[in-house]
Amino acid sequence: MVKERARILVVGGGYVGMYTALRLQRKLKKELSRGEAEITVVSPDPYMTYQPFLPEAAAGSISPRHVVVPLRRVLDRCRVVIGEATAIDHAKRTASLTTLATEEEGTGSEQLVYDELVLAPGSVSRTLPVPGLAEHGIGFKTVEEAIGLRNHVIEQMDIASSTRDPAVRDAALTFVFVGGGYAGVEALAELEDMARYTARYYHNIRPEDMKWILVEASDRILPEVGEEMGRYTVTQLRRRNIDLRLNTRLESCADRVAVLSDGARFPTRTVVWTAGVKPHPILAATDLPLTGRGRLKCTAELAVDGAPHAWAAGDAAAVPDVTAEEAGRECAPNAQHAVRQAKVLGDNIAHTLRGEPLQTYSHAYVGSVASLGLHKGVAHVYGRRLKGYPAWFMHRVYHLSRVPTFNRKARVLAEWTLSGLFKREIVSLGSLEHPRAEFELAAGGKPPHHPTDDPKGSS
Repeated sequence: MVKERARILVVGGGYVGMYTALRLQRKLKKELSRGEAEITVVSPDPYMTYQPFLPEAAAGSISPRHVVVPLRRVLDRCRVVIGEATAIDHAKRTASLTTLATEEEGTGSEQLVYDELVLAPGSVSRTLPVPGLAEHGIGFKTVEEAIGLRNHVIEQMDIASSTRDPAVRDAALTFVFVGGGYAGVEALAELEDMARYTARYYHNIRPEDMKWILVEASDRILPEVGEEMGRYTVTQLRRRNIDLRLNTRLESCADRVAVLSDGARFPTRTVVWTAGVKPHPILAATDLPLTGRGRLKCTAELAVDGAPHAWAAGDAAAVPDVTAEEAGRECAPNAQHAVRQAKVLGDNIAHTLRGEPLQTYSHAYVGSVASLGLHKGVAHVYGRRLKGYPAWFMHRVYHLSRVPTFNRKARVLAEWTLSGLFKREIVSLGSLEHPRAEFELAAGGKPPHHPTDDPKGSS
């Protein structure tokens, strides 16, 4: 039994936030029913996004609603607040929150008092001061961005098919991706595979007409799967006429022209930015200790170093890797560690409330898998290297086992089965991004959305 009533605040509804709250409501089931503990989860979205499925959602292999897990359904013993933490004063055990209601009321942020704090806000896209990036760049961290990018790619094919201007056609069929990590390579590979299939339904577009360009500042891609698998991936993508430019940076994309550091210039209406992430800004708005890279200093028990009753894991936390041979190494900020850290984190909070000893987080990295399109992939798991179909199959099996809830597993498996029996869906639903445009025009309101106003170039 806990010594006194405990108010637990979980900031973030991603991997760590959702899994920690899920673990806590299981471990503290009796305490929650007796009113001895309460768990509040603050998240800007009412769902957790399973990000490894974003490339397949963009390619149409999985429905968008099956890529997300509704927090209120999974965390039925927690209080879920849709909003954002703007500041945290851990010395006073208070957090400042803004919600949809506070915006409507105009009363400013509200104060929430807590006893135990779990900081799991995740990360945000790391951008550089590249001219034109803010106006024309497209991210790839959310399900909205993934589906918007899919719609955008198909719309560009529609534009290219109907225009008589060769310059417009060339720009519409040129797709530039910046960043050679998981997000960039998988997104490009899946969308190129989808667009190649879609081209068969256009009378005047061939796969060879499209230019797919991957820009990476280092000398390799997919470092997580090892150097050999990275070289194999480069070879496979180039065989698909994908232009890979290593040791190259994007210097500008102003005026819809991608200018690279090697002097190449590509008129394009599509620049996808996946060049890394950085810690969430909320970390800088706390009184908790941070590392030089802006992450929370944590112990191997996932407690914030020097801050009692504060906990963290995942992208926001610098957790010592006790399995590493080198002293001072930290756990990589990836989903594999985040899910396992959340389990230990939830257990340790329950142990703290009950006065029990804490566990140390220890997990050796087992490997990585990556999809390169339908029936294509690479994997490096337990020291074994897989290519092609076996790697793609392992990619699906692994992520199907990791996606939360049996409900989501069954729905994703059903969609994969149906997609193997029937043809791909190639329809664009770009109007979803501006659902009131048609009604506004009919009602005599402002004119419909103009393509030049859209940073993605969508109609």
